[in-house]
Amino acid sequence: MNKRRRITGVVTSNKMDKTVVVETTRKFRHPLYQKVVTRHKHVMAHDEIGCNIGDEVRLVESRPISKNKRWVVEEITKQLEHATESGEVEG
Repeated sequence: MNKRRRITGVVTSNKMDKTVVVETTRKFRHPLYQKVVTRHKHVMAHDEIGCNIGDEVRLVESRPISKNKRWVVEEITKQLEHATESGEVEG
């Protein structure tokens, strides 16, 4: 395994061609108030796999692909069951 950073997140948009927007979440304890704080960050990632909204994915750091893309989708860790137009649920 190489030394590139890997993060996990949830796909929030897949409307672009071969690009997805992934929301990553991190929790930490506030240094003064000791309350658990949640921070969200949106990153753009190159997607050759074909992710859908709601899928949990693992991203790996890469060279700059475009102005905003610095990550590549490595794998889909959890697929969300998506409903088709006829009302059936795909698994």
